[in-house]
Amino acid sequence: MSILIDKQTRLIVQGITGRDGLFHAKRMQEYGTNVVGGTSPGKGGTDVNGVPVFNTMYEAVDKTDANTSVIFVPAKVAADAIMEAADAGIKLIICITEGIPTLDVIKAYRFATAKGARLVGPNCPGVISPGKCLAGILPGQIFSEGCVGVISRSGTLTYEIVHHLTLNGMGQSTAVGMGGDPVTGLSFCDLLQMFQEDTQTKAIVMIGEIGGNAEELAAEYIKQHMTKPVVAFIAGQSAPPGKQMGHAGAIISGSSGSAADKIALLEAAGIKVAGEPSEVPLLLARFKI
Repeated sequence: MSILIDKQTRLIVQGITGRDGLFHAKRMQEYGTNVVGGTSPGKGGTDVNGVPVFNTMYEAVDKTDANTSVIFVPAKVAADAIMEAADAGIKLIICITEGIPTLDVIKAYRFATAKGARLVGPNCPGVISPGKCLAGILPGQIFSEGCVGVISRSGTLTYEIVHHLTLNGMGQSTAVGMGGDPVTGLSFCDLLQMFQEDTQTKAIVMIGEIGGNAEELAAEYIKQHMTKPVVAFIAGQSAPPGKQMGHAGAIISGSSGSAADKIALLEAAGIKVAGEPSEVPLLLARFKI
């Protein structure tokens, strides 16, 4: 098994005729993802690399039975794209777009959730279940199929740590880039529960960063509900207070959200925390998964 996506995923690319949508739709196809359609208002009836293009998500879902979408549209219309996908019946929405106003994300998230859809992102690299499906901009060649689940707030750190995992023979069940904005869809806790219930996953790597309280909530969840081993890495250990580091959500506010505080809480919950990305496989090896 895996979580969120697999060989049964039927994917729509929202914004498929744009530069990024076009490029990554082809890469997802090449990986083996079942890309069943794309949307681009005013360009319905055309096709991209053999993939039919529709004017709306309603038409796309009706014609293709799609269950998942990945969004590559400008920030000013991305929240509308999320809501349109959810209203059309899509159950998993992966929003790559960055720079969406926070209040727009809150509105779109609430709407999607009310419609029974799950949202990954925004400002995320997407999701991959190695050997099965790629939905997003993740570099598929560095992933290998296996039993380690990966959850991350950082795209590039995901790639670095997964590269170390793969080199050490530790393949992945699913890797999820949650996104680095102040407000995102699926949380660490949501994804930890999914991995706990997934029979393929034997251990989890959690990649966090400064800012917010997502890692603190995850530490408490792990302590109370997880039986599978969890290894963590927290980025931003040398970041000065009040300085935004990379992501909009990666900023220490007052006395909370620092790397030291997050690491202390994770370790208090019995979670091994790596000092640098290359240590993650070494910590996992102790569990003999």
